[in-house]
Amino acid sequence: MYIIVGLGNPGRKYDGTKHNVGFDVIDRLVDEHGIPSSGISLKAMVGKGMIAGQKVLLAKPMTYMNLSGEAVRALVDYYKVDPEQELVVIYDDISLEPGQIRIRKKGSAGGHNGMKNIIAHLGTEKFPRIRVGIGAKPPEWDLADYVLAPFGREAGKLVSDAVKDAASALEMILQGDIDRAMNRYNHRESGKGKEA
Repeated sequence: MYIIVGLGNPGRKYDGTKHNVGFDVIDRLVDEHGIPSSGISLKAMVGKGMIAGQKVLLAKPMTYMNLSGEAVRALVDYYKVDPEQELVVIYDDISLEPGQIRIRKKGSAGGHNGMKNIIAHLGTEKFPRIRVGIGAKPPEWDLADYVLAPFGREAGKLVSDAVKDAASALEMILQGDIDRAMNRYNHRESGKGKEA
């Protein structure tokens, strides 16, 4: 079984904010694949189902972003999955333009507090992740205010496309094609560009 975790903050006031694009990808997967909610378990909102012929547990940590690792560690331990092979984390990234996604097999947190906490709790950086670009913060903005603000209309449309791409890339990963997913999506610019 695979555990697919989208990062964000719980609560209606955070819906549609930049920091919640991981939640948005999970919501899209739920809708596309008809995955029923199992409610809150192990500090996360979860749902079990099938995607691309694989059993999956979709999870949105309810711990708030900076403590995401508490939920991820609890899920990994309870379901006895190997993070290097059976965990995928989806989250926002200010170093990517809106509309871009990046898939990696492993890597550092890159300054993302949710990822820092997950890496600290798991004791490893070796797990696949999908980063969804939200754009760099303008110089006059405080970072916390920026990531907790909603998207403008143009950026919002690009990110909506990136959420679709992230959901499609996840299906490739579940089929054992992470290299193909990286090839296809890592070189696209703002939702456009060639497919490998």
